[in-house]
Amino acid sequence: MEKKWWHNSVVYQIYPRSFQDTDGDGIGDLKGIIQHLDYLENLGIDAIWLSPVYQSPNDDNGYDISDYEAIMKEFGSMEDMECLISEGKNRGIKIIMDLVVNHTSDEHAWFVESRKNKENKYRDYYVWRDAVNGEVPNGLRSTFSGTAWEFDETTGQYFLHLFSKRQPDLNWENQKVRQEIYDMMNFWIDKGVGGFRMDVIDLISKVPDKEITGNGPKIHEYLQEMNSATFGGKDLMTVGETWGATPEIAKLYSNPERKELSMIFQFEHVGLDQEHGEGKDKWDLRPLNVPELKQVLSKWQVSLGNDGWNSLFWNNHDLPRIVSRWGNDTIYHEKSAKLFAILLHMMKGTPYIYQGEEIGMTNYPISDISEAEDIETINMYNERLALGFAKETLIESINAKGRDNARTPMQWDNSTNAGFTTGTPWLHVNPNAKEINVKKNLENPDSIFYTYKKLITLRKQHDLIVWGEYELLTDTPNEIFAYKRIFNGETWLVAANISTEPHSLYIPTSVKETIISNYDISEISSGTFQLRPYEAFVIRIL
Repeated sequence: MEKKWWHNSVVYQIYPRSFQDTDGDGIGDLKGIIQHLDYLENLGIDAIWLSPVYQSPNDDNGYDISDYEAIMKEFGSMEDMECLISEGKNRGIKIIMDLVVNHTSDEHAWFVESRKNKENKYRDYYVWRDAVNGEVPNGLRSTFSGTAWEFDETTGQYFLHLFSKRQPDLNWENQKVRQEIYDMMNFWIDKGVGGFRMDVIDLISKVPDKEITGNGPKIHEYLQEMNSATFGGKDLMTVGETWGATPEIAKLYSNPERKELSMIFQFEHVGLDQEHGEGKDKWDLRPLNVPELKQVLSKWQVSLGNDGWNSLFWNNHDLPRIVSRWGNDTIYHEKSAKLFAILLHMMKGTPYIYQGEEIGMTNYPISDISEAEDIETINMYNERLALGFAKETLIESINAKGRDNARTPMQWDNSTNAGFTTGTPWLHVNPNAKEINVKKNLENPDSIFYTYKKLITLRKQHDLIVWGEYELLTDTPNEIFAYKRIFNGETWLVAANISTEPHSLYIPTSVKETIISNYDISEISSGTFQLRPYEAFVIRIL
């Protein structure tokens, strides 16, 4: 595989609404991101994945776009955006734009025209169908609860929306739609962006009449066409959000020879703490089974080989905070936050850090649905409440999995509103910002921040992390996730105890040095070593 800049890079995701507000309106903005570029340069990241900043009515916090070539006024101006790209470049930080092209906002000019009449030239930019026996066309459901079809009074037809009814799906079968999107992508490429993160890209090829929505028959044809018309031949990074991908499907997306994407996000590990079965989804909770986590992540480490590239992540704007989800955000907060950092960043692939992860930000529990902002959360609550679910059960699910957990404002210091805004924040600030914040992390050389910084530095210094073989240690207690990375005759052993109890690991060979650890370790030698609760280390062995 030809070496590219993103192979040993680390990407930092910013959710602009919650990062830094500079004008006191309680909503983060582009100037706020520019203000903290030196902080990100200090951390060592190479690229920022910027969640959408395009013009939007904000039905789904910017993932409903009304103009792809304009900036949402709350976030600033196009001049601010150009300044961010330029200032990032001055610090060696690329800006990866969030590309949301499965759907638009219902306020996008194309959809405003499309719904006027059936003869409108934009009608075929979206997916329209007649009623069937006076009912919705079929049983397709929205990710945000309920049917995926919305009746439009003006023309007497239904339009498809796999997400909110204010996010109508684009018709990728229409070549004009595809060309409009490619033109828009080139607009941003000409602005100097470093690439694209592609929102639910595996949904763009669909056969709605047969209820096929993911990994549809023309998905790779479309992506190869997109590659050729936009970023192909340029030194840009592309990552596709593909919820339904298997390793074999991932190779189709990310094998360089196929000229599609640089890498994908796969989500198999994300579903490990939900019940399986008919009608079950992420809100139906079950405890994490660590052996399953080992099996899934190891499969993805080994299966792609050099035929594809993987993304590594625990957190993003749609997922709860990992330290609260699978770690221990009370007694072992710092230890478990560092453990998940070490465990992930020693793997093969491109790691992604979600804002606040590097300081150990936690979930924010709510006690009533009135405290929720997220449309997915609110829709689920109302739908399940109507079905007879207990309020307490629903709130428990929301506190475990709700998207607002990731979206609470960034915790910069222990001042009012955590230094995020001088106004009223759009979403509640976690009270633990008094203790968990950037300022406190930067002042403590043993903080979670400096663990992340060291892991990023190690990736740049050691090809073993980037290209080495991966080998899971199978003769371990269930709670210990241990694996080797092997490259050019050198072997590193990574071990993590994902539990509140001590567990022993047998180390068969002598230890040359400790690379990184989250406890003070005077010496690790061959033989049986007892890992303390949430202990993690990396050692070089013979």
